[in-house]
Amino acid sequence: MQKILEKDGYLWIIFNYRPHLVNAVKNIPGRRWDPTRKAWKVPVSNRRRVEAFASQYGFRFQEDRPGVPERDYTIPPLPELNVDIPLKMKLFPYQAKGVAYALQKKRLIIGDQPGLGKTAQAIATVAASNAFPCLVICPASLKLNWQREWHMWTDRKALLLSNKNKDTWPMFAKSDGNLFQKAAMADVFITNYESLKKFFVARIDKPEGKPLRINHIKFKSTIKIFKSIIIDESHRCKELKTQQTKFVKGICDDKDMILALTGTPVVNKPRDLISQLGIIGQLQNLGGYKNFIDHYCEGYNGAANLKELNYNLSVNCFYRRDKSEVLKDLPAKMRQVVLCDISTKKEYKDALADLEIYLKKYKHATDEQVARSLRGEVMVKIGVLKNISARGKLNDVVEYVNDVMDSGEKLVLFTHLRDVQKNLKAQFPEAVTIWGEDDGPTRQRNVDQFQKNPNVKLIICSIKAAGVGITLTASSRVAFVELPWHPADSEQCEDRCHRIGQKDSVQCTYFLGKNTIDEWIYKIIDEKRSIADTITGAKDKVKESVMDGVINLFAQKI
Repeated sequence: MQKILEKDGYLWIIFNYRPHLVNAVKNIPGRRWDPTRKAWKVPVSNRRRVEAFASQYGFRFQEDRPGVPERDYTIPPLPELNVDIPLKMKLFPYQAKGVAYALQKKRLIIGDQPGLGKTAQAIATVAASNAFPCLVICPASLKLNWQREWHMWTDRKALLLSNKNKDTWPMFAKSDGNLFQKAAMADVFITNYESLKKFFVARIDKPEGKPLRINHIKFKSTIKIFKSIIIDESHRCKELKTQQTKFVKGICDDKDMILALTGTPVVNKPRDLISQLGIIGQLQNLGGYKNFIDHYCEGYNGAANLKELNYNLSVNCFYRRDKSEVLKDLPAKMRQVVLCDISTKKEYKDALADLEIYLKKYKHATDEQVARSLRGEVMVKIGVLKNISARGKLNDVVEYVNDVMDSGEKLVLFTHLRDVQKNLKAQFPEAVTIWGEDDGPTRQRNVDQFQKNPNVKLIICSIKAAGVGITLTASSRVAFVELPWHPADSEQCEDRCHRIGQKDSVQCTYFLGKNTIDEWIYKIIDEKRSIADTITGAKDKVKESVMDGVINLFAQKI
């Protein structure tokens, strides 16, 4: 849209960015760009030149209507939850309000800031509505985490869709209250964006030379099984033209409950919302495509009437809370485990077989000196397993880091292996680092960059080099690619963010390889957090205890 308003002694020229219009405006004497209003302003004394511009380029003058009171865009509070939900854990008060809103709207965007538990709110909403079977669409790196969360919060069985059950998964689902296969029944089915075509598309009949339209896609009848859809990281569907977005839209059509989860609903401009609103069937409630474009996507920066947009979203189909708004409900630290299917399974399996050979010798050794020597060999081989698992998690870690940075947040990433650190630095060359070989000035310069420069979103830290003595409170997000042997080491790393100057609850994310040594070490370390030796600082004793625990767990498998 393009228009000219008269206000405050200026003529305001407003239009979507076009290079030829910008060049034309620059020829008007006295013109100035106002970055706040995203418009060009020209003194009314130059009206004649503006009128000539308007006539040449088809602009129209609009009256500002002085004296008309500004509309009240105060967002009403979220409702209180007044139903009991069969959950294994208790929701935070702010989460309960989000669930109450979701139960009212049924098709909405849950836009809470990352770390506030959008997953739990979505699970609780579906459980409260008994909207099963439920399909979860998420990034590949989060499939295992979604399965784990469903089992943590409910008694519902969640099934990962895979090549093994590509053709048989519908047999595991309920159908009108009857079970095709009672013993293997599942209520929740989890897949990633890239697999939607494989599981749900029968064929695509696109005429040659024509752009893909949703009516070209023939979906399998099995999409009718689902009563609810959860779309995690829904901003991945912001591009209207992509095949992925059209698949999601087709699967969601006619569903009563659609929950889109994203910490970054608007990645760049209001236009990013259009496809997400279309997927949840709410675009018409915000004026439809053309009116949305004309009213909310105008101006130099493609954004206008943002207060009104926020209000209309909030009363129709959207809520978002920042940590600062709900801090009283949050613990000082929240720990989250993300399970990863490692990409190095074959290498891990071979190394595990090698370890088992040594464990058998260690178990049957009678001579104390031989046993001590073998124990050293066992620890080296356990270190090899940790190394293989760490490298196998990197794809998931990179995807997670990108999502955090896309949300505008900063992240502190802790690692141990030098190879892992170099790999991550290559993936994120703009990141700053704190590694063992850094000298004092370099270390301080990188800390200052992370703390003070808003454009520096990521710092990659060595667990040993950065675990003490520095402050990284510019971030409330900490993630671990690898685990230390001692719980105090991980807590010291967490406390680089959780210290004086931190205004938010700190979210600590641990990446663990599924069915690997990572799960065992994390379990043992978590148990050791509460023992007196950890508190009193007997680090060597605790480290020895953790190592022994891991060896014993391996030995039991033989």
